[in-house]
Amino acid sequence: MLRLNCPVQNYAWGRPAKGKNGRTCAVAALAEAAGVAIDLEKPYAELWMGTHPSGPACLHAEEGTTLNAWLEAHPAALGDALRQRFGSDLPFLFKVLSVETALSIQSHPDKALAERLHAERPKVYKDANHKPEMAIALTDFEALCGFVGHEELVRALDATPELAACVGAGPAAALRAAGQDGKARRAALREAFTALMLCDACTVAGQVNALAARLEGERTGGRALSPKEALVLRLNAQYPADVGVLSAYFLNLVVLQPNQGIHLAANVPHAYVSGELVECMATSDNVIRAGLTPKLRDTAVLCESLTYEQGPPEVLRGEEVQQYTRRYAPPFDEFEVQRLEVPAGASTLLPANPGAMLLLATAGAGEARASGCGAEAGPHPDAELLEAAPGLRKGDVFFVPAGTSLQLAAGPGAPLTLWVAAVNAQLFPRNEGSGSVQGNEKHVG
Repeated sequence: MLRLNCPVQNYAWGRPAKGKNGRTCAVAALAEAAGVAIDLEKPYAELWMGTHPSGPACLHAEEGTTLNAWLEAHPAALGDALRQRFGSDLPFLFKVLSVETALSIQSHPDKALAERLHAERPKVYKDANHKPEMAIALTDFEALCGFVGHEELVRALDATPELAACVGAGPAAALRAAGQDGKARRAALREAFTALMLCDACTVAGQVNALAARLEGERTGGRALSPKEALVLRLNAQYPADVGVLSAYFLNLVVLQPNQGIHLAANVPHAYVSGELVECMATSDNVIRAGLTPKLRDTAVLCESLTYEQGPPEVLRGEEVQQYTRRYAPPFDEFEVQRLEVPAGASTLLPANPGAMLLLATAGAGEARASGCGAEAGPHPDAELLEAAPGLRKGDVFFVPAGTSLQLAAGPGAPLTLWVAAVNAQLFPRNEGSGSVQGNEKHVG
């Protein structure tokens, strides 16, 4: 196992290091536990674990040496199966997010669009990869995700004249007239959403202000606002008179409890609203933004590229794959996530994987004992950097070479909580019933 130092991102939407109103800031807490000096004046938004050049992990034992550089010198650590499918780099990026204010109304491009955008504007779109992703809640978590159903959207237009004014009479009429025809519904949705997002800023500001005043007045008068209406007021407080406030009516409001998740394909509109989460995605930092942000907006590209599928997202609860372990497997090849909750004093096995893994400890303390399949992991000239039996505590992040199994033991005081990111297991054949790769095991660390 290779101990890593991982960077944090201090984006404006992140949480204060010590939180507010009793709320935690997982990113700051994990970074501080790992020895990072915390600046109380900054928000802490994301902890990055991976090899993306915008925030690469580095070796704990060799400050300044990135994980990517080490992998270039030790490609066997990735595993032959992973390298044959994805090349010489980790195909996934693992994160923890602490969300204080809403992220932008955004989508992530598919592979073809990412390649085009990167070629045209490499300073904005920093890589040529797509970015499907999965979010798993650490706390209660809110997100806007995908388009609401047709009937719900029509009801919102009828009940919200301020929204209808920005969509326009023609697109609104087309939505109402679409009936049960799926193709007509998709075309009408595309026209209406594009009309809203491209509506002139003066009209948007006037209608958002009017909507906020009306809702505040109705709430003061005793009417209980719907969850979506209450969210509209919160978003307007964070991003006054922004078109993203109105776009919330087009999107599903998803509320997750801890350990529930959602997955997001490319070209699906979304915005994380509040809460803390573990996130895994294909290795990319490409974001197409169109609202709720002071950053560059690429509204036309976003509207042109969306799939315009409607309906609520699937809520993931994880599949129990063995005692203490749940697996979250999205329909994407690049990644899956496992959550291990090992009771105090107990132990469990994390089976060997044909591809490399990343391991994060978020609570408790314990230890890991590594052994591995020589056919996958191979010898490591830098054996002094690898830890065969490291202690585990909150904030620790490890790279686990391909073919390495881990015997994990929790200390006596509290449960040990671990999150593990790896390539989706559906790509790799395994011994039936064992969960491990074929081969003879030997100690590799």
